[in-house]
Amino acid sequence: MSINNALLSVIKKLIEDDHAMVARIIESLDDSEALEVMKALPPLQSVKVIYDLQPSLVASFLIQLPDEFFEGIVDNLDPQKISDIILSLPDEMRGNLLEKTPEKKKRLIRELLTFPEDSVGRIMSRDYPSFHVDLKVMDVINKIRFMARRKASFAYAYVVDSDHRLVGILRMFDLLAASRDTTVGAIMRKEVFSIDSFSSTEQAANYLKVHRYSAAPVVNSENRLLGIVKAEKLIQEAWEDIGEDIQKMVGVAPEERTFSSIWFSLRKRLPWLNVNLATAFAAAGVIAVFEDIIHQITALAIFLPVVAGQGGNAGAQTLAVVMRGLVMREISKGRFKGLILKEGILGTLNGIIIGLITAVIAWMWKGNPYLGIVVGLGMIVNMIAAGFAGAIIPIVMKKLGIDPAQSSSIILTTITDIVGFFAFLSFAVMFQKFIT
Repeated sequence: MSINNALLSVIKKLIEDDHAMVARIIESLDDSEALEVMKALPPLQSVKVIYDLQPSLVASFLIQLPDEFFEGIVDNLDPQKISDIILSLPDEMRGNLLEKTPEKKKRLIRELLTFPEDSVGRIMSRDYPSFHVDLKVMDVINKIRFMARRKASFAYAYVVDSDHRLVGILRMFDLLAASRDTTVGAIMRKEVFSIDSFSSTEQAANYLKVHRYSAAPVVNSENRLLGIVKAEKLIQEAWEDIGEDIQKMVGVAPEERTFSSIWFSLRKRLPWLNVNLATAFAAAGVIAVFEDIIHQITALAIFLPVVAGQGGNAGAQTLAVVMRGLVMREISKGRFKGLILKEGILGTLNGIIIGLITAVIAWMWKGNPYLGIVVGLGMIVNMIAAGFAGAIIPIVMKKLGIDPAQSSSIILTTITDIVGFFAFLSFAVMFQKFIT
């Protein structure tokens, strides 16, 4: 398929004024058309668009484009963007792309790639002013004047010792008011608020909100200054992460956008809709096995969605906690069993409490204590299964090299529906003579 020359001409003109719009246009095109546009754009224009494209989409282009394309743009991409793109590539291609990166950027990229995906270390900026504690005010002012020539803008500078440990913060007002022969160590403020590089972006956003800072220094476990994180970046990341996780958990590709082409959306959504259809029929098959007793005791149909739905909600809670722990590297391999056991016990306790409440409600509603027992026992079994499933699913997916967020909710819902229906209706059969 050949891209329309008129459209390509419009894109080249529009890119100088609104490259974000061009990125949206490219995302709406078919893969082959989008690839043709990227091939036709000069390297500098490609870079402008790439900053507004999803890293996964850029990675898909690089898989199909010749090596010369990346070599033509890499000098104008910052380490953060390159690392995001590299992480979206297949494992066998990552090393090759990293080798084509200039040596100066390569070290920074390797450092960025060691941080969890949802951590501050992955989004921090390396563009910040820092000065040695023994530097004189006059030397710092001269350095800041030089920085101003490249239109750098900042209200604070950071002070470090000889091991690059963060020891203070320097306000521009204090700098201008001080004697030129004074060292910055004498005028810096020693009470410094900093964020650990492995903190989650959500934690960092809360820290900045509480302290009302627009930015904060990022440090490692030894308090060495690594970069800064800005509130605007955290807000942007939060919205992107929320959107991507919501899409992935329900089987929608993270690169799909509101105005992606119908064909693109169809190709991305249809496979998982078929998977979901198959799982729905599996749950329906369980109900079909117990069709006779449901026909005899119609009240059972009322409580089927209650048992299944509560199990799904409980499992989703466990799923969210475990997925976050995996992303933040809080769960080592040796603790998998302990975590699964903990969530199983928690599911049991929740099941007993919720099961008792549900049993009482069912008893009072229908006036049959045995119906309450059936509903309560079904709820307990499903809540226990939800606790175990919510912990096991993301761990297994992680071990298999699959993104734990990718359609994990579909798998979880299938398990809680099937277990919930089977347990509830099995107890109904056992107590049939008491509730008919």
